[in-house]
This record gives sequence, structure tokens and C-alpha cells, in this order.
Amino acid sequence: MVRELFKRNRGTRDVEPLGPVEYIEPVASTSEWLKEHVVPTRSGTVSYVKSLFPFLTWIYRYNWVWFVGDLIAGVTVGIVVIPQGMAYAKLASLPPEFGLYSSFVGVAIYWLSATSHVISAGPVAVFSSLLSVILEHALPQLPEYADTPWIIAGCLSVVLGCIVMAIGLFRIGFIVDFIPLPAIAAFMTGSALSIAMGQIPTLMGNNTADGYDTRAATYLVFGNFFKYIKHCDLNAAIGLTALFMLYAVRWGCGYASRRWPQHEKTFFFINTLRSGFVILLYTLISFLVNRNHHDDPKFSILKTIPRGFQHMGVPVVNSRILSAVAAKLPSAIIVLVIEHISIAKSFARLSNYTIDPNQELIAIGLTNIFGPFFGGYPATGSFSRTAIKAKAGVRTPLAGVVTAIIVVIAIYALPPVFYYISNAALAAVIIHAVGDLISSPKSIKMFWKVSPCEFVIFWIGVLVSVFASIDNGIYASVAASAALLLFRIAKAHGRFVGVVKVYNTPTLRPVDANEPDSDTRNVFVPLDRSNGINPAVQPREPHAGVFIYRLNEGYLYPNAVHFTDHMVREIKVKTRPAVINPYGSLGERPWNDPGPRHKSESDIDPTLPVLRAIILDFSGVSNVDVTSLQNLIDVRKQLDRYADAHIAWHFVGVKSPWARRGLLVSGFGSENGVVKSLFTVTNVGVSQEKDDVKPGLCDEEFSVDTQPEDKLGMTSMDTMVLPLLSIDCPYFHIDMDEAVRSVELELGLK
Repeated sequence: MVRELFKRNRGTRDVEPLGPVEYIEPVASTSEWLKEHVVPTRSGTVSYVKSLFPFLTWIYRYNWVWFVGDLIAGVTVGIVVIPQGMAYAKLASLPPEFGLYSSFVGVAIYWLSATSHVISAGPVAVFSSLLSVILEHALPQLPEYADTPWIIAGCLSVVLGCIVMAIGLFRIGFIVDFIPLPAIAAFMTGSALSIAMGQIPTLMGNNTADGYDTRAATYLVFGNFFKYIKHCDLNAAIGLTALFMLYAVRWGCGYASRRWPQHEKTFFFINTLRSGFVILLYTLISFLVNRNHHDDPKFSILKTIPRGFQHMGVPVVNSRILSAVAAKLPSAIIVLVIEHISIAKSFARLSNYTIDPNQELIAIGLTNIFGPFFGGYPATGSFSRTAIKAKAGVRTPLAGVVTAIIVVIAIYALPPVFYYISNAALAAVIIHAVGDLISSPKSIKMFWKVSPCEFVIFWIGVLVSVFASIDNGIYASVAASAALLLFRIAKAHGRFVGVVKVYNTPTLRPVDANEPDSDTRNVFVPLDRSNGINPAVQPREPHAGVFIYRLNEGYLYPNAVHFTDHMVREIKVKTRPAVINPYGSLGERPWNDPGPRHKSESDIDPTLPVLRAIILDFSGVSNVDVTSLQNLIDVRKQLDRYADAHIAWHFVGVKSPWARRGLLVSGFGSENGVVKSLFTVTNVGVSQEKDDVKPGLCDEEFSVDTQPEDKLGMTSMDTMVLPLLSIDCPYFHIDMDEAVRSVELELGLK
């Protein structure tokens, strides 16, 4: 670029090689934007296809060290996921074996397209609870599936998988970022409370009492529990002791790890396997108690679990099922996507690597598309199993294959053992697992300290989940977050700024600004000192009639009027109109002009200046639109009438070429006959070959060089003066100092 400008300067103008070079910025064009952002290139297409199969970037480097780490982590997660999967299937109102099918498919397929090596995909508590709500909503409309609800779950899985995969393929996964942390925490906490309360009747054995609806709103389940507490039976002894043992092992291992840190790894694995240990212990107790009472067990057990994949086949997808579940699809998509992406991002930050959210959506989409072929229901990333997998030393996503093998062994070899598993013990496992999803008091306190509005949003989501349903809690928290975002955009405030002359010093001592070594500069801060500067510091206002207005947010149609109304109102307070009665007669006067009826010079403060120039700080503005620019045009006309003159509008820090194009099209930034009065330039070193140099010829070669010294006597250094911004836009400025000095020169103020 520099070489071409230098050649043009020397070849077309009769000037010295060291003269300035004019720079005219090319106008942004639609074709260039489409070529850069929409039209695929060959290399971009190849890169996109490769990104769909991330395992190809590491599988050929697989080694024994990685295998050992993956084997340990895979076996550990496999032991955990077996009881969890069956428990979550019952939570979803499905037979327990479907939890095993989903557990297998989640880990067996997800790793092929994953960019996270620690995520463990499969059935999770929150979505299982939501699936139960969906089935409860859909089955009255689909009575033919009353005995086979897994068909509806399979259809839902395929549809969700296709939608989520499409979001990833089209690279629109950024929409997940519009759901903030408090909204996520709200529906996770509300869901955990709802799930735990729904499992307490099973834990205590009174869930089978006539009239006790454990699928009702959480507050009703809680209230009715005490109403039907007299129906509690032997299941309570199993469930309560199992829950106590789970927490006792967890607390004991945590204490032992701190007390004997040299054995921390051993205590970690004991703690990790506590769910499997408790299930095995109570299964043994159940076998001893119920082996002679198959038809009438002493407490509730799973009973027959079919061996192998008994429900493999092509999933049923038809319009009747789709119409029955359509109303619940948005909440299902939100839970499926948010839970997975939030977990993936959290563990990526902890492990110091990055994930591709779009690729993660593709991976989870593929998992849910193929899951129903094996009998699975919708799966996503599990927080508890992911944490276990990370701490177990997983090295690659291939650990999922090891977990899949463990689950397959369980599906074919352990169904006779599963017969005696206590439902109360499974309820204890669920309650224990979802307890980690409840936001801690420390986190809730942080919400209040950082943003009280989001603290309220958190409680809105929790309370709606508890008093209505999980899906309504999701909608409430997301809607409240969106409303807060729109309010903040629409009511964004600009600030009038002034100048403060500052310098840097290692000590708090006075410095003579006239000293040669003093590092003085101008900073522009809000006149109301709203950015936290010392109240004793008084920013100096610009020259009389000159206003500097800083836009702190994007200048778009929701907030354009709010910005300009505030700016115009303050300008009119601090200036006087140039003409006392611009309307002439009373008949020409607008109806909303408050008066007085006959204006005179006594009605105007003569000490106030007339508006002369406006400087807009666009450094915080990334884009503009048609509505916002039209609003700016209208305000310019309004202020021109008010000042009875053509007011100059200067812009600082316009970043986007499309924003500059929009301003130029709207008549800002440049005017006919106006020449830039001040240039911000830089000196660029250019090395010139000494041999065969013929001044005046335009085909000479020059290059930018960072070293001014001659290299072996072959080159000499020249200096070229280059403007930073396009010279045909006199009202666009690189910084505030340039803008202020340009106004001063234009108005003859200094």
C-alpha cells in the first residue's frame, strides 16, 4: 500500500520523494462485504468441512499415555452413569432401561464431533424432568402412545437434534450468548428445587398415595407431602439412609483429602464412586429382603429390566406427534443448548482451552438424531459427570468410547442385578445429584452486588419454576433478561464531556507542565464526572457554543431518539437562540411553543452563547442504521434553525466503514468546498535502492523498513508523510484533540 502510494506520488506529481501522500479511503461496497462474509472461498470451504470432524486433528497422535488417562476416566464415568441413567429415565416418566440406552448413545457418538474432551453427554436431570412435563402434556392428545411414551420421546429427540444441528451448521450459535448467567442460574436452581421436591415422595414411600400428584407444581407437591405423610413406609428408611450415606461419603472424602493430601487421588475416586457404591449396597440389602417376595416386595424396586437393546429401530416421526409437542419445543431447545454450552465453556476456561460452540451444537445434534435408533431419549452435557471426568484425568474425547463399553456390558450382563435396585435409593441419587445445581448463597449475593436488576431476574425465574412449571420458569427468566437488555439499549445515556490536562508521574508531586520531560496530554471526561474521577477535579468545558457529546452505546433505532433528545435539551439550556422570534407572526408559531406570547430580548439570557459546533464521540458506536441516521438529519435541521446558521458536525472515532458510508450518504463528514484544515499524519520510513535509481520514474520500487541504517551500503532511508484518515472527509477525526483543534481553526477560536 505504502509502495503504491509512494510510486503514485513520485510518478504523477512534480514533488520531492519526501513529500506527503494523499489518501482517499475507498467507500465500503456491498459486493466486497458479500465477498468477505457470505461468498465461500475454496480454502474457507475446506476449513469448514474439516471443522465438522475435529477428531481428525488429534486421533493420529493418540498414544498410550492418553489411553491410560482415558481408560481411567471412562471407567469412572461409566460406573457413575449407570445408576444415574436409570434414575433419570424414571424422572422422565420412562422405563429405566431407556436411561441406559441414552447413556450409551451420548458417549458413543458425541466424541466424533466434539471440541471438548471433558464433556460427558447423556441423560441429565433437568431435561429429564422437562421431558416428563412434555409427555404429560402430549399423551392426552396421543392416547395410542400411552403405553409406549418412548416413541414420543424418540420423535422429540430427532426433531431437537435436527434443529440444534442446523443452528451449529449455519454458525448461529452466538444466539446462546443472549441468555445471561442469572437466567441460566435461575432455571437451573428452579429445576433442581422442582426435581428434588418431586423425588421426596418416592424417597419417603408416599408417592403412591391416592390423590397425591407428584407432577404438580413444586409448591403443591411440598404442601401435599405433609398432608400424605402418614402414608410413608419402609421406603423412607431406605431412601433417607441412602441420602445420608451419599452426603456422609462426600463430606468424609473431602475432609480426608484435606487431612491427608498425599492420598487425595484415592479419596477422589472413592468420592466419585459413592453413587455406585450406595446403589450396590442397597441392592444387596434389597436382594436379601425381597428374594422371597418377588410378587409383593417389602419396598419399591425396579423389577424386570430387559437385557440388551430391546427398542432399537427407526424412530416414528409424524405430524400428530410434532403438533402435540410443538408448544414445548422452545423450552426444550433452550435447556438442551444452554446446559451443554454453559458446561462446555465453564470447563474450557478451567482447563485453559477453547471450544467451538457451533461445533458443540453439531455434536449434540448428531447425538440426539441417532439416539432414538438405539432407544435413547434426548441427551445433553451433564455437569456432575463432566466434573468427574475432568478430575479423573481424561486426556481426549475418546474416553467416551470406554464409557460406552461399560454401559453396553451393564445392558447385557447386569439386568438380573437391576431387578432389586430400590426406587427410594435411586430417588436419593437424584436428589443428591441435583443439589449441586442450586446456586450457592455466595453466587446469589454476587448477583445483588453486581447487578440488582439481574438479582431480581434470578428470583423471578426461580419463583415461576416453583409456583408454575420449569418451562414457564425458563420463559420468564429469558423474557425478563431480554426486556432488561432492550431497556438498557433504549435508555442508554450519552454524556457531555470536557477536557482535563493531565500528566503521568511516579509520585504524587507537582510537575511543571512546561518542563521538556513532562508527559502532558489532554483527556476528555464527562462534565458531570460520572465516570468516577475525583470530584475535586473540574473538567474544562469546550469553547462557548461548542459541545462535545459522547455516545456510550451503539447508536441504533431503539436509542437514537433518547440520545438526541438529551443532547438537544442540554444544548438549548446552555445556549440562546440566534433569532428572538424565528416564526414571524403568531399564526406561524407552532402550537406547542410554550411562549411567552410576544418574545423580546428580555426573554433571552444574553450571556449565553449561540450554538456554533457539535463534536460527536463515536468511539463507542460500532454500527448505525437508517432510523438513527434519519434522526440525526432531523436534529441537524432543528439546530440549524435554532442557531440560524449551518452548524458544523464533527465526528471522532467512527470505526466501521459502513458507519462512515452511512454518515457520508446522510450529508455528514464532508461538504462541498470544505477542505480539511488539520491533518493527523505519521512519518513512515521508506528504503530506496541506490543502484540505478532514476528520480521521476513511476516504476521504482520502495518498501517500508523499520531499520534506518543502510544495509551494506545498498539502501538509503527516506521519510514519507502519510495521513491517518481520508483527506476528503474533513469532519471525521482520529481523536478528540484533532477534532477540537479543527473546530478552533474553523471558527477562529484560537
